[in-house]
Amino acid sequence: MNEQEFKRRTKHLALRVIELVDELPKRNTANVIGRQLMRSATSVGANYHSACRGKSTADALAKLAIVEEEADETIYRLELLIEANIVREARVAELMKETNEIVAMTVASIKTLRGRNENSNLSKVGKRSPFDQSDNPKSKSGPADENPKLVTPTPIKLHKLER
Repeated sequence: MNEQEFKRRTKHLALRVIELVDELPKRNTANVIGRQLMRSATSVGANYHSACRGKSTADALAKLAIVEEEADETIYRLELLIEANIVREARVAELMKETNEIVAMTVASIKTLRGRNENSNLSKVGKRSPFDQSDNPKSKSGPADENPKLVTPTPIKLHKLER
């Protein structure tokens, strides 16, 4: 699926949730869950748009993580509506299916981007992943790890404020 198709799907999800929220009964519980549902569902597409314009891979990954979280919250709130007997499961089954698919695709995109990012960091001449400790003697188990030096914090002098 390409970027434009995914943008279309996330926008369509938001519009369908808006329609659902407008149909909810006019009760306090339905209003509260409905507002939360609308925020999380509309945030999915907004954050995906933002991820597509990420300034770096790390920025795009952070925004995609928000997409995943908001889509997951959308599913949770749809479940609440069902279990609180506010809507019938049949009414939101397609929304839940679509949102689950969006979560799965987002997770797959995150994994792909992380893999590409790790490969590009490792392939750069003279640069390694910041987590690569392969030639750091402190990272190898042995005598250096047996007696680690503890650093004692220096006490800080506190001054009393005069009133």
